Amino acid sequence: MILPGFPDAAPLAGLAGGVLIGLAAAMMLLGAGRIAGVSGIAARAAGLGGSGMERPSAWAFVIGLPLGALAIMAAMGGIEASFASPLVLAIAGLVVGVGTKLGSGCTSGHGVCGMSRFSARSIVATLTFMATGFITVAAMNALGLMVLQ
Repeated sequence: MILPGFPDAAPLAGLAGGVLIGLAAAMMLLGAGRIAGVSGIAARAAGLGGSGMERPSAWAFVIGLPLGALAIMAAMGGIEASFASPLVLAIAGLVVGVGTKLGSGCTSGHGVCGMSRFSARSIVATLTFMATGFITVAAMNALGLMVLQ
């Protein structure tokens, strides 16, 4: 399926991915009684969080994220990927970490789990990070700092 103006879009793959993310979040909430907020689970795995799931379970979740992606990549015949420099990735990771601490959660916790529970705090957080993302992309495009392909 080709969308006008977005020749590389994959709406059916995006829909399938969204359904799988929602299903995983629902299974975690119903099965373990835990919100699938990745930043909180990663903090717990690193010993920075005080409550929630057991550390071995948190480590299993954190390790399972890239392993699941690798499994899909292998099943699909590989992907073409490019990344920023290690320094840029480290700085971006630190900025995201600070943001998740300030926002009391990440996009998965607020955007997927919180929104589905109609949490007012999560709705505000999701609107904030979406608006910030839109503004950042518009500013970078206006300054010629990003090339859209």
